[in-house]
Amino acid sequence: MPVAISVEDCYAPPGVYRAVEPDQLAHRDAEAANGGEKPPLDSANGGGPLELQHVPAAGDMRYHTRHHHHRERPGHDYAEDVITPQGVQPHHKTSYAETMMHLFKGNIGTGCYAMGDAFKNGGLLLATVLTLFIGFVCVHCQHVLLNCAALMQARKLEQEAAERASATNGKPAGQKKLPDPVPPVTEPLDFADTVALCFAYGPPSVRPWAPTMKRAVNIFICVTQLGFCCIYFVFISSNFKQIADRYGLVLDVHLHMALLVVPIVLTSIITKLKFLSYCSLAANVFMTLGIGITFYYAFQELPPIGERHLVGRLEQLPLFYGTAIFAFEGIALVLPLQNEMKHPADFGKPFGVLNIGSTFIILLFTAFGFTGYWRWGESVQGSLTLNLPDNEILAESVKLMIATGVLLGYALQFFVAIMIMWPMVESRLPLARRHPVRCEMVFRIIMVLVTFLIAECVPNLGAFISLIGAFCSSSLALMFPPLIELIVAWTNGTLGVWLVAKNVVILLLAFLGFATGTYESVSALAKDF
Repeated sequence: MPVAISVEDCYAPPGVYRAVEPDQLAHRDAEAANGGEKPPLDSANGGGPLELQHVPAAGDMRYHTRHHHHRERPGHDYAEDVITPQGVQPHHKTSYAETMMHLFKGNIGTGCYAMGDAFKNGGLLLATVLTLFIGFVCVHCQHVLLNCAALMQARKLEQEAAERASATNGKPAGQKKLPDPVPPVTEPLDFADTVALCFAYGPPSVRPWAPTMKRAVNIFICVTQLGFCCIYFVFISSNFKQIADRYGLVLDVHLHMALLVVPIVLTSIITKLKFLSYCSLAANVFMTLGIGITFYYAFQELPPIGERHLVGRLEQLPLFYGTAIFAFEGIALVLPLQNEMKHPADFGKPFGVLNIGSTFIILLFTAFGFTGYWRWGESVQGSLTLNLPDNEILAESVKLMIATGVLLGYALQFFVAIMIMWPMVESRLPLARRHPVRCEMVFRIIMVLVTFLIAECVPNLGAFISLIGAFCSSSLALMFPPLIELIVAWTNGTLGVWLVAKNVVILLLAFLGFATGTYESVSALAKDF
């Protein structure tokens, strides 16, 4: 699941943070105020290496990246690189194919390997139909978010133009000013900003909820990302345990988790983008090879399909829903990917990146889940890698590659949660403002230990994935988009019967899955205590 962020200066959009010197920024602003164009950010220092300095916490609670950049590749400015949960990419506008690859890397992960467990809970036939349906609804909600973001961007620009004209002419603006309090938003808009503006520009009765809804989206994103990190602990330790047991090093899975703390802490405090890019590249290679080899084993010795349940038991369907929505929840990724494209219109059009890429992802997840349950039946595990043979070098190499790939990807998922939480902590602690780098490193280590302790308490991988999916992913993927679409349509006077019916059905399904999926997942986890 995943969220995309990038690195630019602290005055730029959240998710884009880059190195900039304070006097250089003041010089650019002065040039702009005099009617000139802003010079390039690195022109003031002659193209030398930039350093991200501490900026006191601002009211907008934006994350400030702090590290030193050394030009280890001539002509490449690491300060311009983009940090995403899929990897660290050079900061340049992406093509259609590049954006497609980023979409794949952001959506194909531990959720893909859990689809066999989802099909066990749903049955071969019913799970196939429901997986395709849930995937279609998730993609539709992503289109809703894209459309609402475009409308809010246009509305915001229109509002700002009216206010500038009012200030210049001394006449009241043609539109009503936005009521206070208005949460600060950034350019380009992200998921939380879009939700906040939909409420802020909506009917008077919902406008006071704008800051709260923005915080709610960020909280759900933060909890989801930390949930991913907890799942990573369980996923990695389960695979490493099988490999260690094979060679006589029999340790409890909890001890394997404890042994992972040191390497995960080391990757989580990396600030050099070059090193993170190496981790990301290795993780992507490992995950791709792992999927292919897992398919190879899944197609070996397939039993008669009649031995498998075509329809799962009713009480198990919420577990299926939680796992499936966990795998498909990539809604926070779509706006950053669109904004980074050379031609953003190519992202959401009928044969654009989102539709073509999501179709491939939905079919891959369906095939992975179908084949996994068909091959291993009721013994299928929370990760298909755990069903691979214990006595074959190729199978063990897959477990090692996938576990290592997930281990290297932990830091990128973890960064998203830190981006949301650290500015809040920094703004409230004077010590953090005096020693920002040291305090942030301590905070990162503490949060890694928190995810470790949670993972130690809930080692049931399948139920834990279902819980995160039902509790957090369903809210982000299926609740907020129909809600903001209703508000925007209400504001614009385009609220029709079909639109209301469609969004009410999605909201009811999302709430039903949220409630039942969370309950059944917690019940399954409680049985392990």
